[in-house]
Amino acid sequence: MAYETIDFKAEGAIARITLNRPDRLNSFTAQMHAEVRDALGALGDARVLILTGAGRGFCAGQDLNDRAVAPGEKVDLGETVERDWNPLIRTLTSLPQPVIARVNGVAAGAGANIALACDIVIASATAKFIQSFSALGLIPDSGGSWILPRLVGQARAVGGQLISLGRDVAYVARGRRQAAEGVRDARAVAAHPVAHAAYDHDVVHHPRG
Repeated sequence: MAYETIDFKAEGAIARITLNRPDRLNSFTAQMHAEVRDALGALGDARVLILTGAGRGFCAGQDLNDRAVAPGEKVDLGETVERDWNPLIRTLTSLPQPVIARVNGVAAGAGANIALACDIVIASATAKFIQSFSALGLIPDSGGSWILPRLVGQARAVGGQLISLGRDVAYVARGRRQAAEGVRDARAVAAHPVAHAAYDHDVVHHPRG
């Protein structure tokens, strides 16, 4: 597949997906969903995946102008969530490779939840995680209501859904670490023995009793 909305590179042990619609803060369209799906299925021998965004933002979630409907009809966002977003989150959390999110600028709505679904989040000093669902009268989708309480605790998560999270979730990245550190982390993960790295990743996602 020829990619128009993402940049995909697999260089040795490290694969990199860059969301590449900077003029729209890398918000997702149906085409971008299809291209990301294709890239996630083409990781090959990569041992770690870096997910980032081009330009001044990581991802602003769904591009609400993408769905064309007849005059008077309503866009069914639930259909988009079921068809595109939920499968994307499930794929990211079930990959055998660890996934590192390099968050530059705004990660909003489902875009924030993509980052939080990754194994490691590296946030730049300008990163901002925004849960904007309540402002639109929506409940958090794309795994947000499940992932966020497990990362920041129930009290912070509930408060964060009601107000803009801003920098409050930045500590998920263990402080104000520059996004460039994501590459160093990826190289460190890729340097682990294959079996050891894969086992550690599997245990985190599927704890043994």
